Amino acid sequence: MNFSELFKLSGLLGRFSPDGKCLASCVQYRLVVRDVNTLQILQLYTCLDQIQYIEWSSDSLFILCAMYKRGIVQVWSLEQPDWHCKIDEGSAGLVASCWSPDGRHILNTTEFHLRITVWSLCTKSVSYIKYPKACQQGIAFTKDGRYMAVAERRDCKDFISIFVCSDWQLLRHFDTETQDLFGIEWAPNGCVLAVWDTCLEYKVLLYSLDGRLLSTYRAYEWSLGVKSIAWSPSSQFLAIGSYDEKVRILNHVTWKKITEFEHPATIANTKTIVYKEVEKSPSVETERLSFPPTRALASSLCSTESKYDISQVPVSLQYIKPVADRANPKMGIGMLAFSPDNCFLATKNDNIPNAVWIWDIQKLKLFVVLEQLCAIQSFQWDPRQPRLAVCTGNSKVYLWSPAGCVSVQVPMEGDFQIVSLSWHSSGDSMALLSKDNFCLCYLEREEVK
Repeated sequence: MNFSELFKLSGLLGRFSPDGKCLASCVQYRLVVRDVNTLQILQLYTCLDQIQYIEWSSDSLFILCAMYKRGIVQVWSLEQPDWHCKIDEGSAGLVASCWSPDGRHILNTTEFHLRITVWSLCTKSVSYIKYPKACQQGIAFTKDGRYMAVAERRDCKDFISIFVCSDWQLLRHFDTETQDLFGIEWAPNGCVLAVWDTCLEYKVLLYSLDGRLLSTYRAYEWSLGVKSIAWSPSSQFLAIGSYDEKVRILNHVTWKKITEFEHPATIANTKTIVYKEVEKSPSVETERLSFPPTRALASSLCSTESKYDISQVPVSLQYIKPVADRANPKMGIGMLAFSPDNCFLATKNDNIPNAVWIWDIQKLKLFVVLEQLCAIQSFQWDPRQPRLAVCTGNSKVYLWSPAGCVSVQVPMEGDFQIVSLSWHSSGDSMALLSKDNFCLCYLEREEVK
């Protein structure tokens, strides 16, 4: 495993291009585009204000930079560096911006969610979608890019509108049986739309493309409900993470629950492997010691390395009781992700912040628990094989695969606290992001048997 040098970054804005050839990063109001292989700067763009959001177009030819405070979006072209586009929403303001799947339209959501403005880069035409709902996930595109679903709120009721992305014609418009819709997400095959209600009401609704209600799922009442949702890549399973510290798996045939995964503080099953991260004090050869110590040596002495031990069950995990009188309590399943081959599901229970749970989807059983020394910040699956990368806000990156588990110290001087990570589409490298810096981590390709 090799690492690049550190590069400056602001706002955790570092993104690989969809074609995998470039890496865009932001430093205040500057957008830097690098070649992924050489890390040479290909383009340097200067925006009008501090960049708050960036997104690549689907064909990797354009980059959108949003400056929400100013209500401005700037678009830059990689092929024609002199060409640029500025979209100013004016007094309407701006709270969200994204590309359409064709990479030639931009959807801007105005302040107070009064409307979504669809701007065409080709014809400079403008379309409007009224009454978009102010919720966590109110716009969803099908994976093939043909359809867009928009959550709407009008006359104190929730609605869904489905548009055809090629000409922005309305295909279906229907009301949903939700009190206060919180999010929508298409199945990867684009046939089913999952809609879930506010956390105050446990309700998941499944709609077909033509607006028919296929099924309603409610696990319980009178308690905090859905916290996170994830479709399996095959669209066969829908995993629902709840505030009651359980994940429920629905099947795509009857939309009934086939199993539920509990996240107890004590792991008792002898068939579950528990990898525990333990500190390993750095070994220093006496002849290398000098006073005062060199910067590199001082840095290596301060950063304690770690390794994984396999714990004997039963194992008690560190459990945090949530504060009852605060909003958004740290409890329940906050993170869910299926592996690209559908074989594993990784979860995080916010009551047990230092653990990642990996479930075997073929056997519907708990397979592995990773118990870390620090709280889990982020995890993401390798897009090409069942390999999970984890970061915990320190200068280490952790990798798990069915073959085992490894902790790797990033060899950087100074304080490099990794709070987010992002895989390259090839699975050969990933970007490790801290608050002020980022680096690339290169992995040797393992043969997938």
